[in-house]
Amino acid sequence: MFYNGIERCASFAAKATLFVSGCFIALMALHITLDVVLRFIFGNSFQGTLEVVSFYYMVCAIFLSLAYVEYKREHISVDVVVQRLPEAMKLPLYVFACLLGIAYFGMLGYQSTLDALRATESQETAMANFTFYIWPSRWALPVGFFATCIATFANMVKAIAERKAL
Repeated sequence: MFYNGIERCASFAAKATLFVSGCFIALMALHITLDVVLRFIFGNSFQGTLEVVSFYYMVCAIFLSLAYVEYKREHISVDVVVQRLPEAMKLPLYVFACLLGIAYFGMLGYQSTLDALRATESQETAMANFTFYIWPSRWALPVGFFATCIATFANMVKAIAERKAL
């Protein structure tokens, strides 16, 4: 029962953040394509394309997709040593690694939340030829990091329930 609730929560968080990340990738592709076409045909382009791509699309595409990658266990892992360990040691080591991951992403989420609050309060802008607010994109980091914590926790609970390292 507990595991099913955690699994559903992690699945929802991972898929929702992946969907939003995919939307930002599609917007980035559309924005850049339109910018290139306008520049090629009319010799003029959108103002601020570089800023929007750098501060919004790229940030959201990267950080919001982290949870899905963790949920599907597709992060890069080097387990040359772990493969040689006895089966009895693999699960405790996996649980320990998950706890470290949760602590790491939790600290990143906490600090990025403080940074996002500070940026929102000050209405943070980037240097450009116009007023360009970047504070909204600061919120992608804590959302992505905390969703990754949920996915890591769900994977850990699944490993414990199956009594097998994932």
